[in-house]
Amino acid sequence: MADKSEKTKARLPRGFADRSADDIRAVEKMMATIRSVYELYGFEPVDQPLIEYTDALGKFLPDQDRPNEGVFSFQDDDDQWLSLRYDLTAPTARFVAENFEKLPKPYRSYRSGWVFRNEKPGPGRFRQFMQFDADTIGTPGVAADAEMAMMMADVMEALGIKRGDYVIRVNNRKVLDGVLEAIGLGGDENSGRRLTVLRAIDKLDKLGPEGVKLLLGPGRWDGGKEGEGDFAKGAGLNDVQAEAVLLATAKNEQARQDSNVGANAIYQEGVSELSTIEALVRAAGYGEDRIAMDRSVVRGLEYYTGPVFEAELLAEIPNEDGQIVRFGSVGGGGRYDGLVSRFRGEPVPATGFSIGVSRLMTALKNLGKLDMSDVIAPVVVLVMDRDIESLGRYQKMVSELRAAGIRSEMYLGGAGMKAQLKYADRRGSPVAIIQGGDERAKGELQIKDLIEGARMSAEISDNAEWRAARPAQVTVAEGELVGEVRKILAAQAEERARGK
Repeated sequence: MADKSEKTKARLPRGFADRSADDIRAVEKMMATIRSVYELYGFEPVDQPLIEYTDALGKFLPDQDRPNEGVFSFQDDDDQWLSLRYDLTAPTARFVAENFEKLPKPYRSYRSGWVFRNEKPGPGRFRQFMQFDADTIGTPGVAADAEMAMMMADVMEALGIKRGDYVIRVNNRKVLDGVLEAIGLGGDENSGRRLTVLRAIDKLDKLGPEGVKLLLGPGRWDGGKEGEGDFAKGAGLNDVQAEAVLLATAKNEQARQDSNVGANAIYQEGVSELSTIEALVRAAGYGEDRIAMDRSVVRGLEYYTGPVFEAELLAEIPNEDGQIVRFGSVGGGGRYDGLVSRFRGEPVPATGFSIGVSRLMTALKNLGKLDMSDVIAPVVVLVMDRDIESLGRYQKMVSELRAAGIRSEMYLGGAGMKAQLKYADRRGSPVAIIQGGDERAKGELQIKDLIEGARMSAEISDNAEWRAARPAQVTVAEGELVGEVRKILAAQAEERARGK
């Protein structure tokens, strides 16, 4: 016998999560709705592998303070570096560049799948998570960006999120790029400081203007006071530069008009594109309650080159700890004209949107928008006798139920009747089928309504009620199995519909 100390400890790696049947079904239901909206807009499905050559992914992650740039990487047998994809956009750019001549332009596609970040895990921050993207590649004008915002608004409503409980916020990175150029942070030599500024602005909702001003300047302690928590080094802007950045990204229109960078050409181009997007979405009937222009939206990824958008849930929803919170962003995206161009050496305009599947699913479940009560557990055929002939009869019952489209299983464990019924209860099974030697001799079987039985046990207190109730167990001829099970399942469905 092996020494107990030699047993491998079962433990889940940090930053990863196991998924239950309910979670998987909820995601599939949600994604089917999202897919239907993408298809309605004329997008086509496509998929790329989880692994790409590291140089194809580029260096665009928000967190670049780790030796391998935040991605999980390994070397192939030919010494080529490979990495698990950190998002779905970079592999899409590689795919389009590689198949450019064969694809229709504009190329409209969608895809879903797992992505991986080799970053420090924390509450709500996972190393593996799922995204669901849509992209339009080959459209230079902002009409494609306006369409992305409209499609995201339609996705929110298709998922049952009513107007007033969500908003799609739109900005343009050229606005902030113009500001940074105007205050002396243009050019390749300042790319690192610009990225630090972007990350700082992205934290406006969390830290407020004063906290962000510290990150734009000398830096900030995580705890808010000197010596509390870790120290985040700032972008090193002086007060005038930091104020210009904060003014340009302010939600308040009057504050933006006071900014002294309005004459910058890149800034003006960004403002003009925002005006065009606003005109297009308003003409299509999308009001400010659904799609809003918001200069505070930045998006952390460095590869965005123009309009950026964010889908935000405004409703106050219980989080995983039961606290009532404003849920915030569940997806975002923007224009990334440089990604495909990296491979082709020519301009290839592109824009896209990515939904954070797990985060959106959590919000929908907490809002009661992902009801999985229509998923019926399998009928369980109990095994009373284990000789070959009896097992064959039980298996025949299961086959008849399955042929009728009824989820069912034959109990395959080694326990007795009481434990088998307990197993069926734990599975949430609606019905159990019982046939012992006496029933088999008569060509009969017993059908036990487990849902009604549980209700009677919990609610019915006297004999009169019990006699008036729907019977929890019936005996029928073998040939009536499918019909009787259907009848019981229909009665259970009717009671669920009545809210019982």
